[in-house]
Amino acid sequence: MSLVREFTVVIEQNEDGIYVASVPELPGCHTRAETLDEVNIRIKEAIELYFEVKPKNKRQKAVAVILSLLSPHPPASRLR
Repeated sequence: MSLVREFTVVIEQNEDGIYVASVPELPGCHTRAETLDEVNIRIKEAIELYFEVKPKNKRQKAVAVILSLLSPHPPASRLR
């Protein structure tokens, strides 16, 4: 049985034009990239890695991850 989880992803653009993405529900889960497409790919990878490195007694298997993106810069979309 696989567990599907949905996470809120906050994407901001810093003063240098770099996109920074974080997942408030997952402490320390964040990444950055030069484009929205790349930051979306990287944050999905970061979420998957977050669960891979958790101790086994607390580990949750997230086979499919659906991300809700909140961004001050359109377009906001869902990753699949």
